[in-house]
Amino acid sequence: MEKKEKTKAEAKTKKIPKKGQDKKIIAEAKKEIRIGTRGRFFEGVITKKFPKRIVLEFERMIYIKKYKRYAKLKTKIHARLPEFMEEKIKVGDFVKVQECRPLSKIIHFVVIQKIKDSSEVGK
Repeated sequence: MEKKEKTKAEAKTKKIPKKGQDKKIIAEAKKEIRIGTRGRFFEGVITKKFPKRIVLEFERMIYIKKYKRYAKLKTKIHARLPEFMEEKIKVGDFVKVQECRPLSKIIHFVVIQKIKDSSEVGK
């Protein structure tokens, strides 16, 4: 009887990672919440900056079947801004974001890296 109880207790304490749980972790800062990422990448220009959040905007081409033409559409994405990147990133910078779990009603992305400064983007 004692052996079975020990094995059950040991089984509860052991954590075996399931398939697909080996996610990339962003934000290695000490105080920062670690957020696992997955899915799609987007790159765009920051239009607004808030505490812990940015608004990213980029253009994409859509084919309209009826008119047999392409149209440009702008897409806005809200992304989480990690604490260690807040001083580095400004409005107008070109950044890369990646999809993550839903962090709030509108935030589903995390800023991964800054690609260009605002001074370089206009060139």
